[in-house]
Amino acid sequence: MHVLSGAPRSGATRVTLLTEGTYPHSHGGVSVWCDQLVTGMPDIDFDVIAVTGTGREPVVWDVPAHVTRVTPVPMWGPAPGGRPPRGRRARRLADLYDRFLTALLDPAAEDGFGPALYGLADAAAAGELSPFLRDDRALGVLTSVWNRPDLAVREARPTLHDAVTATVLLEHALRPLAADPPAEGVAHAVSGGVAVLPGLTGLQRHGVPLLLTEHGVYLRERYLGYRTGPYRWPVKAVVLGFFRLLAEETYRRAALITPGNRYNRLWEEEGGADPRLIRTVYNGVDPAAFPPAGPEPEVPTLSWAGRVDPIKDLETLIRAFAVVREKVPEARLRLFGGTPRGGEAYRERCEALADGLGHGDAVTFEGRVDDIKDAYAAGNVVMLSSISEGFPFTLIEAMSCGRATVSTDVGGVREAVGDTGLVVPPRDPAAMAAAALELLDDAERRRRMGEAARLRVIEQFTLRQTVDSFRSVYLELAAGGRTPDDSTWPEAGAEELGSVAG
Repeated sequence: MHVLSGAPRSGATRVTLLTEGTYPHSHGGVSVWCDQLVTGMPDIDFDVIAVTGTGREPVVWDVPAHVTRVTPVPMWGPAPGGRPPRGRRARRLADLYDRFLTALLDPAAEDGFGPALYGLADAAAAGELSPFLRDDRALGVLTSVWNRPDLAVREARPTLHDAVTATVLLEHALRPLAADPPAEGVAHAVSGGVAVLPGLTGLQRHGVPLLLTEHGVYLRERYLGYRTGPYRWPVKAVVLGFFRLLAEETYRRAALITPGNRYNRLWEEEGGADPRLIRTVYNGVDPAAFPPAGPEPEVPTLSWAGRVDPIKDLETLIRAFAVVREKVPEARLRLFGGTPRGGEAYRERCEALADGLGHGDAVTFEGRVDDIKDAYAAGNVVMLSSISEGFPFTLIEAMSCGRATVSTDVGGVREAVGDTGLVVPPRDPAAMAAAALELLDDAERRRRMGEAARLRVIEQFTLRQTVDSFRSVYLELAAGGRTPDDSTWPEAGAEELGSVAG
């Protein structure tokens, strides 16, 4: 399904945003960021290729007229059409898939990943890849590769069930290869992973430069998710091998990488990205849209805003609040934000935890709020408990509102906060509770930290800075891109890298 919004304009630079689970079908920090870029650049024509769940998700953002096309690419839901190849084409595709799987499982064969991936993309464009992967022949190829005597995965004795599970996961992950790739302008992937696949195909077929922005580290989040996933090691070896090599291929072929923080930069360099092609561009907010929040609540209150999701680690926050309430019995914890489809069980688990700790009466899940500023104003202290973040919007928005914050030391959080908030280790309820109590006990310190936080946003993290940076990048890449040998491309200074390593 294509959602048409406007007509292309002659002479306008064209940018194709590549998204997954975000803009324009979902709310959240990355979606806000996409909307800011799009609405902030009416001089640029945008298309969107959006990897979605089922393809039935509604467009929830007001898409402006200079977004000329939105193409959803469902990863789940009904299987794509097409037929598996026969005869010689079937044998060629089976050989190609063999090389692809071998690259995922054999360190000595990893150089074959890129050529195999682009061969699979051609099969996807012909309507053959998904039907092939749903056919018994694909299971046979994987079983054969798994049982080679020189591969360590063989020792785990993969089962037929493992083969079916791994093949199903790969079939869904590779569906974006069938999308019509960008054929002109610039492709801008707003995350790593499967959203990048149409961009890599557009680069391979049409030479369209690929820009990558990672807010969180996609590969790290896959590792975190699959660590506790319900799969045996042979399945994890295949799927995580795919995500790892996809990340490396993306880093290797991107014309420019613009991480949202310096922490992500280290992951990208470790994954093979050329340091000369990395430019940190921070998220920004409009300070006028997030003015000082005004008087604090009379009842001591901790507030949180975000997506109800395991990666936000609300369980640690609830456990920390239980410690806070032992010292401040009248304290409240107010949680603002929607629960994504499929996340209901996690929210129920968090509510059960609050009840089980005896604090269900003081912990409220308040859902989406019409004005997010109200969520920050609701607390004396704004909390962030995530186990993975990029450069979180909720944090810099709360800072712009002049609220003191307690945040976990993940991703770009420390870069955002500086010395204007307290930063604690992730998954440490005791440390989080101690920091919250420290601030709840000192109104004057909260006031000073809030004022300093707003000033920090005004000086370093404004929306105008972000939009201007990306407009410059778009125009430069559309005019011919850059290469690692181009000495005019800005590089990070040694002190920047040293500050992260320290």
